[in-house]
Amino acid sequence: MLKPALQLKLGQQLTMTPQLQQAIRLLQLPVLELQAQIREALESNVMLEPEEEESGGLETDDAPPPHQTAYDSPPPTEPGAATHEERQEAGDDEFGLDLTDADTNDQWTDSSLSGPAESSWSGDDQSLDFSAARGETLQEHLSWQLEMSRLDPYEMRIGAAIIDAINDDGYLIEPLEEIAANLQPETMASVTDLERILKVVQAMEPAGVGARSVGECIELQLRQLDPDTPGRDTALLIAAQYLDEVAEQQYALLRRQLRVTEAELENALALVRSCRPRPGSSVHSVPAEYIVPDVFIRRTEKGWAVDINPASLPRIRVNQSYASLIGRSSDHAMLRTQLQEARWLIRSLEIRNDTLLKVARCIVQRQSAFLEHGDEHMQPMILKDVAEAVQMHESTISRVTTNKYMHTHRGVFEFRYFFSSHVAGCDGTELSSTAIRAKIRKLVATEEPGKPLSDSRIAAILAKEGVLVARRTVAKYREALGIQPSSERKRIFVR
Repeated sequence: MLKPALQLKLGQQLTMTPQLQQAIRLLQLPVLELQAQIREALESNVMLEPEEEESGGLETDDAPPPHQTAYDSPPPTEPGAATHEERQEAGDDEFGLDLTDADTNDQWTDSSLSGPAESSWSGDDQSLDFSAARGETLQEHLSWQLEMSRLDPYEMRIGAAIIDAINDDGYLIEPLEEIAANLQPETMASVTDLERILKVVQAMEPAGVGARSVGECIELQLRQLDPDTPGRDTALLIAAQYLDEVAEQQYALLRRQLRVTEAELENALALVRSCRPRPGSSVHSVPAEYIVPDVFIRRTEKGWAVDINPASLPRIRVNQSYASLIGRSSDHAMLRTQLQEARWLIRSLEIRNDTLLKVARCIVQRQSAFLEHGDEHMQPMILKDVAEAVQMHESTISRVTTNKYMHTHRGVFEFRYFFSSHVAGCDGTELSSTAIRAKIRKLVATEEPGKPLSDSRIAAILAKEGVLVARRTVAKYREALGIQPSSERKRIFVR
């Protein structure tokens, strides 16, 4: 017979506290999404307010810039003075981030999250307008021309239906029979009428709009040329029947079938290549997606310096006016909850920026040769290397390096760009796959155009330089770089 009993067990369990969940969520957000998150928090939490940049404060020229690192000495390892209670309150113990070791050395000086940026990378200087304003769409452009044409209401309805069936590239993507069926029962239109109105639409700007195929699109553009243009008739014939031969570069076959000379064929091909395969792109433009760097890397007299982008730092603080009015009565329970959430958010942002800065320092320190000399000197590095250096978990490093960007004098790179696999060299050293790709790009750029290097030849040249890679590896890297095979490069040179 079973009897009820009490048992005592000891165990350890990781608890995902709200502070930890918030810190992890903010850590993996890119700059633009982080700023959107902060704006949402400002709207929903009355205890948060944006911090206005102070002016007229006492500033000294020799004050160290915020979030800056100069690599003339190794990073300090002694812990800072933050108490265990402060870290426990902020959730640092659960997050596994000991962020206090970055605050004890003058050359690794960090400013507070909400403090004004006093470095040369000021937020005002780096402010950009990331508006998503878009211009006129292709359908609006065509509708305006349709309204200016002298068509009766019946034809206008047909023209509007045809324009609605044109995609952003300028092609008619629906059959005329389907468009006629969609017009019913309000408008009983025949396919003949649709063909007639389609020609009106195809005469609009941009040239080539309303085509149903690439060949028809090129024909529409060629027919707008002067009839006396050299090679126009041959180009029209190529667009109608021989685009596949042009794509396969079968020029000898084209000359025989068209019965033209080499010069006449070149003139016709030049006209074909001058046409827009996507005419709608000249009107419909996709809004630019800007990349906001999270950190700036610049050279100083003491070495490479790492600065957090001040434009990406959300300057928020607790509204002290509201916080001071909170009493101990139960009437203020909601405000006390919002005050605690505001403090958690600010602390989570501090953890995010300090972690981001610590990882960026490690990357710059390990890839200083790349900053000095370029891709060929990229050092092999994986997430585990950085995780061991900064004493964090690999999953944390993965979150930090995803969708985070670094601005250098060589361009803007994602943090992930600096991580690459290891390839063994002849002398036992390890090389980065990024460096090997750079060597392949350099070899192809300096090859003789008439005698391009094959993959086997490139592998042999790299072996002489101490880089042991197989031909298949060379082919994989070459394809990743968008470089054509040696046979294609030779054919292009001969042509």
